[in-house]
Amino acid sequence: MPIGHWVLETACKQARLWTAGFPDLKVAVNLSVRQFRDAGLLMKVVEALNASGLPAVNLELEITESGLMSDLDRAIDLLQDLKRLGITIAIDDFGTGYSSLSYLKRLPIDLLKIDRSFIAGLSENADDRAICQAIVSMASSLGLETVAEGVETEGQLECLLDIGCHEVQGFLFAQPLPIGLFSEYLARQPA
Repeated sequence: MPIGHWVLETACKQARLWTAGFPDLKVAVNLSVRQFRDAGLLMKVVEALNASGLPAVNLELEITESGLMSDLDRAIDLLQDLKRLGITIAIDDFGTGYSSLSYLKRLPIDLLKIDRSFIAGLSENADDRAICQAIVSMASSLGLETVAEGVETEGQLECLLDIGCHEVQGFLFAQPLPIGLFSEYLARQPA
């Protein structure tokens, strides 16, 4: 729990520095199941935003399906409170957990992050393509955006663009970078 709170605070502080030059930049922070179940999570998020000066619209919180399902009513209330602050909410690794479609219409979320296990064989495997297409189509019908995780090849990117995936992330674009190198990467981008 203390490490999770430190990560949230540190990410917010660093993102605040980056948003000076890139006001639309959004930092995504994964919440562990234990963090999400913490009764004080909302206050910790508010404290991290206030201490850093990061506008809530620049923060995305990612929660796995299993983190949401243990107490769905509480999860809905908490997510609504976070969304009222202006925070973006994403379900991470979508398709690998409970994947109950009935909860999607109840949860106040913005994004479905398609798990990399469906992306790896996307250009060669018709089943993976069908699953990704179904997720993108369903999400779009529900007013949600999709992000494909683990994109490593041009073939995967092409398939994802063909099926209408909104965003992609993965090694095709950049390896994970330490803060200093990412700051340099950002400095080379047009504002």
